Amino acid sequence: MTDRYVALDVETTGLDPAKDRLLEIGAVKVEHGEIRESYETLINTGVPVPYRIQELTGITDEMQKAGKPLETAMEEMVRFCDGYPILGHNVQFDYGFLKQSAVRCGLGFEKDGIDTLKIARTVLPDMRSRTLSAMCAHYHVDPGNSHRALDDARSAHEIFRKMQSEFGRTEPQAFVLQKMMYSVKKESPITNSQKGYLNDLLKYHKIKMSICVEEMTKSEASRMIDHIILQYGRIGSRKG
Repeated sequence: MTDRYVALDVETTGLDPAKDRLLEIGAVKVEHGEIRESYETLINTGVPVPYRIQELTGITDEMQKAGKPLETAMEEMVRFCDGYPILGHNVQFDYGFLKQSAVRCGLGFEKDGIDTLKIARTVLPDMRSRTLSAMCAHYHVDPGNSHRALDDARSAHEIFRKMQSEFGRTEPQAFVLQKMMYSVKKESPITNSQKGYLNDLLKYHKIKMSICVEEMTKSEASRMIDHIILQYGRIGSRKG
């Protein structure tokens, strides 16, 4: 029976690990059912936090600007998880973003995992909803600040313990570690035309960015250009 793992959760700027970015990581290291250590950080993505994500998480542009660079956060997270399987509610989503980000930073992140959502589908087939909030309500777990990574990681840990206590002996197969799989998607770099137009927009509107234009992907540049035009307008004429 699994009694040591890192329960984790991430908040992101969207749903696609290849196009969107990690915004926050929260994790707790568990030994023999007890939390021994925790880790949390905001990440400076260098791009605006979408309004719908701000509404959901409460994480603003100003908050994320004070976060760590992705490389620093991923180095710390990889060390924190070293030697432990990971656990989460729909953990494949979290793993996809962590694996994509690790590869982007030149790091490895191969893990076995436990998915509390998958377990819930097996042992609680009659539940109408198995969202993290629904599971917290079912097991009387205090969700804390929902949709913030560390509190959601703690909730996943508590839900796992409750399900393991209730069903671990009768349905042990539901609690077996599984090999996590995610195929890292290649990202297209920013094009020369995007680079030129984005630099023109930044200069024209006197905007300073915390991310280097040269390091942006094609999709990141496209979203940044759209955001600047929407917020500040187009430039009057192209600069040669």
